[in-house]
Amino acid sequence: MLIGMTYDLKDDYLAAGYPAEAVAEFDNLVTIDAIDDSLRLLGYETIRIGNIKALVAFLAQGNRCDLVFNIAEGLHGLCREAQIPALLDAYEIPYVFSESHILALTLHKGMTKAVVREQGVPTPDYYVISDESEVGSVELPFPLFLKPVGGGTGMGISANSIVRDSLALSHVSKLLLEEYRQPVLVETYLEGREFTVGITGTRENARSTGVMEIVVDPSCDLGVYSYKTKQEYLEFAKYHLVGGDVASECEKVALAAWNALGCRDGGRIDVKMDGQLRVNFLEVNPLAGLNPVDSDLPILCRKAGISYHELITRILDSALLRVGKVKSQCVS
Repeated sequence: MLIGMTYDLKDDYLAAGYPAEAVAEFDNLVTIDAIDDSLRLLGYETIRIGNIKALVAFLAQGNRCDLVFNIAEGLHGLCREAQIPALLDAYEIPYVFSESHILALTLHKGMTKAVVREQGVPTPDYYVISDESEVGSVELPFPLFLKPVGGGTGMGISANSIVRDSLALSHVSKLLLEEYRQPVLVETYLEGREFTVGITGTRENARSTGVMEIVVDPSCDLGVYSYKTKQEYLEFAKYHLVGGDVASECEKVALAAWNALGCRDGGRIDVKMDGQLRVNFLEVNPLAGLNPVDSDLPILCRKAGISYHELITRILDSALLRVGKVKSQCVS
């Protein structure tokens, strides 16, 4: 079986002049090499294709592959993560991870919350601001938390994201609208503990790989898991695997959200406790980072005793099961 690999290589975009924050979600060669090594260890032939423009050229030349391992985030628009999957759909080439319409939905944090809430999954009250004139329509009690609806890797998140009065709400909303040119999610700020839940599998086969608490040093962005914190996680963030009733409740909420959204194969769900210690859905990452060293999902799995190779195998096996291919055999 020939597996194509699609991705956005961060260095290519930095060399082209894009700012670091704009390409923070993109991958480096460490990630590409690690995935490639795992796929080859499983006995598959691989071909590195690259970003969407490289994929277009690859397909236009008549090339095909049996499956695509897609981790491309895309660059333009709120459907950027869906672009390569949609193109592969058109060419009837199966791929790893969620379908194009799911990736388009889940990149918009407000729409994602609407879907999970409709399915009974608890999530903080929210409002989406698309224009400065809408700030006055926000009727949620303070404190509130603000972030771009389509950001990832902490994009647009800082100590200023926590707002405690109308003046700050107006000011921060204006800054985010102007800088990121996309709507702003305003939601009730939860003061409790924050966790991320790793998931592999699809529908009834979806399983948690573990629950990891994220504790941020309050000296960095007031303890917010921000862009800066994520870039300097060794200094400012601590990660702890949790178990017991807390983990069970986190997994319950995460798996309910995962299946409500129709996500596939592997990813992460972020959850947080409110003042009554109830676990709430925050957001989903259906294209979770797979850097073997510093991405949250591999860190979580490592703490849970799941090797990087086993993680890639579980993700791939979920995709192979969906498309009717023979499952791989994990070689530790």
